[in-house]
Amino acid sequence: MMPHASDRMGLSGKEELECRTVEGYSMAYMLLIVEPRGQRAQRTEDEGRAAYDAMVRFGQGLAERGLLMGSNSLRSDAQGVRVSVREGRRSVVDGPFSESKEMVGGYFLLDTDDREVALAAAAECPAAQWATVEVREVAPCYSG
Repeated sequence: MMPHASDRMGLSGKEELECRTVEGYSMAYMLLIVEPRGQRAQRTEDEGRAAYDAMVRFGQGLAERGLLMGSNSLRSDAQGVRVSVREGRRSVVDGPFSESKEMVGGYFLLDTDDREVALAAAAECPAAQWATVEVREVAPCYSG
């Protein structure tokens, strides 16, 4: 059985991960790993494992600094499914999604309210060398 993601990232899996809030807003940033579609298929298994291991070490470093709230790698969008509901009717579309040139390959949720800390972490992320690391502040969808 594969270990839980939190175990791979150096967390016990039993820790309660809480997000601090100020006036109802989360004090967190998310790093989204935005990869070109098909990039993973171009790697050998050894190259893929080396990239994954580098990302695990990066996550462990974030945890050691008290920044990591959560993280995971995501399967390719070829195994993804899009669901929408319009006028009460559910639509399900299996991936891959031909209109997309990129896919979200994973994320790191950071416990910080400091944008510069989040930007520095994004620049340190190994994936910044082969993908784009999008930095987004966690906030309610109505906050603009």
